[in-house]
Amino acid sequence: MLYEKSCGAIVYRKFHGNTEILLIKHVNSGHWSFPKGHVEEGETEAETAIREVKEETGLDIMLDTTFRETVQYYPRKDTQKVVVYFLAKAKSYELIPQEEEIAAIKWVEIGNAGALLTYENDKTIVNKAKIEIKNKI
Repeated sequence: MLYEKSCGAIVYRKFHGNTEILLIKHVNSGHWSFPKGHVEEGETEAETAIREVKEETGLDIMLDTTFRETVQYYPRKDTQKVVVYFLAKAKSYELIPQEEEIAAIKWVEIGNAGALLTYENDKTIVNKAKIEIKNKI
């Protein structure tokens, strides 16, 4: 069995009184999710999440490592993948999508995110993130 690990973040902002989160549509699979990517050698989970959000979206973020949710799945029958998601507040707002990986990128009102997200695991994480964000704002 092969094991892969990725880290990413549910990036949020306040915009015109609404809480929005950033969603990306992946080029290869066409699914909507959160920015994430593979952990590089010597990196911490937090460093990976910050780097991947910057690479995929162009955003600078303030990472909250007290919110840490994991998802496990099998992208291929011989591979187990673990993805660690943190919560992150956007420090910048200009989106610069990584063209080779990101087909589309947009801010979505957090209450509407479930309608766009492809996977149930991601919808569950958004519901947990909603509670955390409310406590922080």
